[in-house]
Amino acid sequence: MAWLAVRTPLVKPPLTTADGTTAILDGNWTYEAHPLAAGVDAYEDALSWTPFFHAAHAHGAGQALAQLHNAAQGYTAPARPRHPLVTSFSILTAPNPYRAIETCLAARPQLQAWLGPRKWRAAAEQALDPLLQTLARTPFAQYSAGQGSHPLPSHLAPLWTHNDAHASNFTWAATGPEAQVAAVIDFGLADRTCALHDLATAIERNIVEWLRIDQPSQTPGSLVHFAQLDQLLAGYHSIRPLSRDALHQLAAILPLVHLEFALSEADYFLTILHSEEKTALAWDGYFLGHARWFQTTEGASLLNHLRQLATTQATEAR
Repeated sequence: MAWLAVRTPLVKPPLTTADGTTAILDGNWTYEAHPLAAGVDAYEDALSWTPFFHAAHAHGAGQALAQLHNAAQGYTAPARPRHPLVTSFSILTAPNPYRAIETCLAARPQLQAWLGPRKWRAAAEQALDPLLQTLARTPFAQYSAGQGSHPLPSHLAPLWTHNDAHASNFTWAATGPEAQVAAVIDFGLADRTCALHDLATAIERNIVEWLRIDQPSQTPGSLVHFAQLDQLLAGYHSIRPLSRDALHQLAAILPLVHLEFALSEADYFLTILHSEEKTALAWDGYFLGHARWFQTTEGASLLNHLRQLATTQATEAR
């Protein structure tokens, strides 16, 4: 945040004590204080991971995310060590994603033991195989695994990112439909991923009404806010142009971008909250369920929309 704060007015660094400390330990708790963010909290009463109130807000959020990515250039700190509820970028960049999942589980022995009787590997293969096969057919797999013969394009190059860019983590210049983003807050999930991963996460957490996926749809595509998706991408594209390749790769990574966070959430529910019910929801409904949804008619329509944008609207920007 200190790095970003000198490169964009959207971010302010944490407050410091007289000796320059930003975090204070008090018993079992660690405290960090932040200056009041500019603007108003237009989404104060909104549930997290629900759509924007207005399509124009999506456009502003896309611009803000692109500005963050530009400001993060040059920040070379290593990725964070494994931490509860912080997603990294190891499964989708691994030559063997299932082996990477096994590595993640080995570091979470209680979750590994909980999944053992549930035949997790077979369930994961059934849900993920079609999506991973699509990912493997894109340049993303070669670039991310370090096997490409060309330099990484900017949208795939390692980059520190926000990793939780949903509407509630922006403040706004006003509450009206045309309000622009005033500030970006809550960097607790930030880590070293790439711009495309962060953009896919923003789409996942803002564009689909996940709380309604178990309800019968009244009309095709009713769970997906396509106008907001278009505006989010248009706002981002106005600052950091998205190439045709980038949009195709975005369609490939989007249905899988949740995997590491879902594993971390399942482990958090099991080991910190001691709730097997919530652990089951995180595994069945999130890790497996979101991947399966993207293979339904509704989910496929979202991915096809991105591919259509790549074909008809994107300009080449490498």
